[in-house]
Amino acid sequence: MGEDGAVRGDDDVIRLMLTGCNHITVVGCSRDPAKEAHAVPARMQRLGYTITPINPLAAEILGERAYATLAEAPRPVDMVQVFRPSADATDVVRQAVDAGASAVWLQQGIRSAAGRDLCREAGVLYVEDHCMAVDYIRLDIAGLRSTA
Repeated sequence: MGEDGAVRGDDDVIRLMLTGCNHITVVGCSRDPAKEAHAVPARMQRLGYTITPINPLAAEILGERAYATLAEAPRPVDMVQVFRPSADATDVVRQAVDAGASAVWLQQGIRSAAGRDLCREAGVLYVEDHCMAVDYIRLDIAGLRSTA
């Protein structure tokens, strides 16, 4: 844990999230291939994860049906990846916990102390301010993960 109690430096939690979850619901998934909110989920999809995009302005992203809100996404919700500003993150985390998510991942540059507390209280795995695609490579998740 970091000085502020965040699990963002906890490689064991990151490994558990990336090996234990096969489905990623991406809040803020972008239609624009030039944006990280498109490129990172696209990479995770190529690595074998199932992606469910959440974007109120799109019908389909990455060849998958997009949903306007997390509440509309199909259940069960496994991991929720967040590409929204830090100011919106707590509300998204609350929605993820309410949807029964087992893990919440705030992408690099996104933090929420209140969201971290919500996940801790709910027993939901949590990481913030990390890039999922970078950590997948850095921790050699390919060698640890089963997509069966």
